[in-house]
Parts: sequence; structure tokens; C-alpha cells
Amino acid sequence: MKSSSTALVTVAREAMATRFEIALHGENLVNLRAAAEEALDEIQRVEAMLSWRKPTSPVALINARAGHESVRVNPELFRLLERCRELWEQTNGAFDITVGPLMRAYGFHKDGRQFTDESALAEARAACGMQHLQLDKAGLTVRFARPGMHLDFGAVGKGYALDLAVEIFRETGIEHALIHGGTSSVCGIGHPPDADCWKIAVEYPPGENADEPLPVLSVVELRDRALSVSAVWGRVFRIGQDVFGHVIDPRTGAPAQRALLSIWTSETATEADALSTALLTEGCDGVADLSASHPGSTGLVLAEGEESFEIRSHNIEWLPQPRKADAN
Repeated sequence: MKSSSTALVTVAREAMATRFEIALHGENLVNLRAAAEEALDEIQRVEAMLSWRKPTSPVALINARAGHESVRVNPELFRLLERCRELWEQTNGAFDITVGPLMRAYGFHKDGRQFTDESALAEARAACGMQHLQLDKAGLTVRFARPGMHLDFGAVGKGYALDLAVEIFRETGIEHALIHGGTSSVCGIGHPPDADCWKIAVEYPPGENADEPLPVLSVVELRDRALSVSAVWGRVFRIGQDVFGHVIDPRTGAPAQRALLSIWTSETATEADALSTALLTEGCDGVADLSASHPGSTGLVLAEGEESFEIRSHNIEWLPQPRKADAN
């Protein structure tokens, strides 16, 4: 544990349409502040690289040109694309950065359009799939094999940015830090001064009364590990009276409906983000498969049940909680 003279630095900045917050503990206040600002600058650099919304970003350039010609990218982005393809393979396609056409079809690209007829969705679905993303390692080029493809790093961009921030902390000698993006992607380095690990509370889904405090589902302990939480509420769209979350199964073209919430911890935030997204799509049955293929990781899925929530967990403890209606 650190002595009582340990300094605390907290900083925050908006990026990637969310709020990133950092808490650093150490002896050298100047070093802590410098590392925190450098990490936030790095997160914004990643946003400038991965955001399809920024017309000058490398990803926007890929989306605009790769359907017609091979597009050369820098080595960093090419390595990330390769890593995303590996994660796509490991999740049997449940995680897929080519889901962009479906995100647009359901209205999440906020261009004023939303297509929900079967033919439009089928066309969007046909433009998805990492098997249609051609990566030439020798030339560091990217090309789309199908028309209408569109890369969207929304399910993994925050995690990748956090991993680079963690690298900065380690390179500058920071031993104790907590950093998160929108509370759903979190990295814990070392431990806080008064505990052996960072403790992150994950809450149950919101009930009908939005003013009621949410009960705690699990308290996840992090020490040199990353946590990701995916859920179907927050960003939603409507079809008639039905409300669906923003996570789309790229294999079927339909919104994820097998789970309400998923938790995953890994050594890296990139992997944690990708696998929590995949787990939300796969539902309870996916816990065993992902935990078997990723030893050392932990995961949990919460889904609708007949009388209460159904929960499947791999090495994550959880607190039982009945439905709101049953508790009253």
C-alpha cells in the first residue's frame, strides 16, 4: 500500500461520444498530471483515426473508397483490423466491425433514415461480414469485396483507446490507475491506496420507475485487468411499439434479444469490449463457449426469465435480485 503522502489526480475529457475519466495515485504529482493529459490526448488521437463520422479519418476514407479500390492504411490501423478479424473468428461472427450497414439501416447513424422493411435489411445484412474484408499485409491495404460495406468500431474503439492509455501509464511509471470510458469500458492498474484492487459495481437493468436506485448485480474486482459491460438499453430504436437496443447481431441482421446485459473481463480492454458485445448477442449459452476459448477471463450474462432474471456466470459473483414487480 502507498503511504498517506500519496497524491491523487483525477481528470476527464469528452471523446468518442462519451466521457473518459482517469484517477491516478502516486508520489509525483507533476508526473501524474502529465501522464493523465497524455493519455487523454492519445484517446482523442484514436478517435480521430477510427471515427467514421470524421470525413478526414482513415476509417472514413476506407468506407468511402474501399468498395472501388485498395486503400493503404498505416501499420497501427492494419494491426487493429487484423485483431478485429481474430476476435470475429473467435466469436463465430458475433463480434463484427463490418456491422455498419445494419447500424445505418436501423437509424443509429443519425442521418434521418431508418429502414425496417425486409428487403432493405436483407441488403444491409449482405454487406456485413469480416469474410468480405480483404486485408493485404504485404501492401498494408484494405478492400471491400461487397458493395455497401461500412466499418464501425463502436463496439471496440473505446477499449482500444483505453489499452493505449494504459501503455502510456506503464511507460511513465504509473503503478496505480483507474480509467474508464462511459463507465462501460474500464481498466484498473494496480490498486487504490486503501484497497487491494479496484472495485467496480455493475447494476441490474433499470425498471419501470426510472427514479428508483438500481440494485447492484455484481462488484467486479480489477487489478491489472479490463472490464467491459454491454447492455441493450441506453441507445435504442423503435419499431411500432417495440423497443430494441443498439447491439445488432451481424449474422442475422436482427437486434440482440438473447440477453439484457453482459460482463466480461480480460487482460486487454480491446478483447473485453469485443467479447462482452459478442456475449450479449449469444446470450446465456455463450458463456461456456467463450470462457472455454479464453482461459483466465471471466464473464456473466443476465437475460429475461419467466419469473425472474436468468443469470449465467463464469467466475463472477453476483447478488440475487428479483424483478421489481416481485419485490413489491
